[in-house]
Amino acid sequence: MRAMILESHSPIEEAPLKLADLPTPSPGDNQILVRVCVCGACHTDLDEVEGRLEPTISPIVPGHQIVGTVIDRGRAVTRFEVGERVGITWLFSSCGDCEFCRAGNENLCDRARWTGKDANGGYAEFTVIGENFAYPIPDQFSDSQAAPLLCAGVIGYRTLRLAEITDGQRIGLFGFGASAHIVIQIIRHKFPNSPVFVFTKTSRHAELARSLGAVWTGLSGDQPPEKLNKIMDFTPVGECVRDALGVLERGGRLVINAIRKETPVPPLDYAEYLWLERQIKSVANVTRADAEEFLPLAAQIPIVPTIEEFPLEQANEVLYAIKHSKLRAAAALRVHG
Repeated sequence: MRAMILESHSPIEEAPLKLADLPTPSPGDNQILVRVCVCGACHTDLDEVEGRLEPTISPIVPGHQIVGTVIDRGRAVTRFEVGERVGITWLFSSCGDCEFCRAGNENLCDRARWTGKDANGGYAEFTVIGENFAYPIPDQFSDSQAAPLLCAGVIGYRTLRLAEITDGQRIGLFGFGASAHIVIQIIRHKFPNSPVFVFTKTSRHAELARSLGAVWTGLSGDQPPEKLNKIMDFTPVGECVRDALGVLERGGRLVINAIRKETPVPPLDYAEYLWLERQIKSVANVTRADAEEFLPLAAQIPIVPTIEEFPLEQANEVLYAIKHSKLRAAAALRVHG
């Protein structure tokens, strides 16, 4: 099968992903074999390629926003039939036994494995996944529309839940790429009286934000007309943490949606940035419940993702565009037609 593989880390400008011919995997007893139609590309893939996030196997096939069709299944599989369309997220598996898994927090499991990092992902023609870690895709979404819902959408939904928004509160979004452009659509649906303020460095992202209902756009470091009650930071930039806290209202909460920050968080003066019961909460990965709750909600709203589609062989160019904020919103790699 065709696959884009990562053998060694290097800057994306050096095109480290290489096209290879790999054996088609076979499903285990509880696994399904999926013919990949599209796989989304995101900043986590870039972090793996450039070495900020270390895969546990090498070479590795990245990609964790996978939409495809079941073409074979293990002998113990009962959840999916051959021919069904499914989605695969970042969570490849969890132990099911630890205190975190038992509490429904499998995203914190020490033995969790992550798609495209600890197991081969979707930058390939075929992939395998446990039947309990795949999800039906609502019919109204095309393959490319569904792809960003499986990472940008699901992790954005988790970020929104952790923000604990009350309708009418003022909401800030730092960064306006694949995840935030989905989150703003959920906010407009669930919290219609909450104005959204967007901080983004590109004019095309600011234009998209306004078209989706943002009442104000500016740069990180700018002062919005009012202090914000809840802020979600989707950027890889450490300075945005300080800038977000600088515009956070007393008693407000900042939720940071990032596995890694590419630049350090600057020193924070406690009295200026954290006192008066301001909170910081991080987002770590996703659970199956996040996907199971979000995908039907996305269909109900309905979410309309903004997608740019590319052939699988252009994975390096797509990650370069993500690194330099050249995409309007989300990217999908077409593997099968």
